[in-house]
Amino acid sequence: MARGDLTDEQWSLIEPHLPIAAVGPIPDLRKYFNAAMWRFRVGSPWRDIPEGFGPWQSSYDRFQIWAKQGVFHHLMEMMIAEAAARDQVDLGLVSVDSATVRAHHHAAGMVLQPEQLAALEAAVEAEKGVRRKDNSQAGQEEDPLREERRRFRRRRRVRLTAAGLGRSRGGLTSKIHLAADRRCRPLAFVLTPGQCGDSPQFVPVLEKVKVRGPVGRPRTRPDAVAGDKAYSSRRNRSHLRKRNIKTVIPEKKDQAANRRKKGRRGGRPVSHDSELYKERNTVERCINRLRNWRGIATRYDKTPTSYEAGLHLCGVMIWLRSITPHP
Repeated sequence: MARGDLTDEQWSLIEPHLPIAAVGPIPDLRKYFNAAMWRFRVGSPWRDIPEGFGPWQSSYDRFQIWAKQGVFHHLMEMMIAEAAARDQVDLGLVSVDSATVRAHHHAAGMVLQPEQLAALEAAVEAEKGVRRKDNSQAGQEEDPLREERRRFRRRRRVRLTAAGLGRSRGGLTSKIHLAADRRCRPLAFVLTPGQCGDSPQFVPVLEKVKVRGPVGRPRTRPDAVAGDKAYSSRRNRSHLRKRNIKTVIPEKKDQAANRRKKGRRGGRPVSHDSELYKERNTVERCINRLRNWRGIATRYDKTPTSYEAGLHLCGVMIWLRSITPHP
């Protein structure tokens, strides 16, 4: 067994949840799973995985099949359920934060079919209200070169959005929004382009938190949720209040000043539990655990589906090692 590979106890928890074809020979799924872990842990191209894992094309094809079927997401939910069955999950406090990931230039250039590209362009135009100027009515001739440049820039933005990539001064970036429990273990992930804000993704992240128990519905409501000042908005606080979840989010100075300026119309002062807020560092430590895998710290995958599969794969191993400590 190589360093970082699954132990027999860990494989016994994962094997029942991996899909197997109804006909044909049974492949060595453990070897494919270890190959995917090695690739994201090292950040290497698929062609350079060690020969001990078999042909790289077989490992890559198997990973793509699992990623498109959502196998890694399901595996992470099952590991959380296993920890809950052993009474090792504490939803007394869930912390939410985000991390920006630099994307390698190999992550650019995701292939889109012409039909998909046209549909995405139409959706962007409808969302932003883009309308072509009627130059014929204004008596002006349309410049074909200028229109072609606009179309090129629009298609480039659409491709980046579809790939979950954003542009900044540092280049291409993606942002990971996640929720973590008190033991620095991830509960949910949301992937967006790097320039997206934190506050709009607060509710989508919490809606993905599901802890399945032995019986009944999955638990989706923690006792308290902690976040930094970036999540201090009226929408987020209202969402937590409607679900009877304790809010542990400090108020921004400008929001407090604006509330005081309104007087009685500004509402009551916002407070938070300072002792619970001290435990918000658990989500930041969870981010550091994710970044221990170099294929997660830097994005090399062109499609967001593959990168999200790597995130869930890393989350599976974090939960597994908390249940069955690695020797």
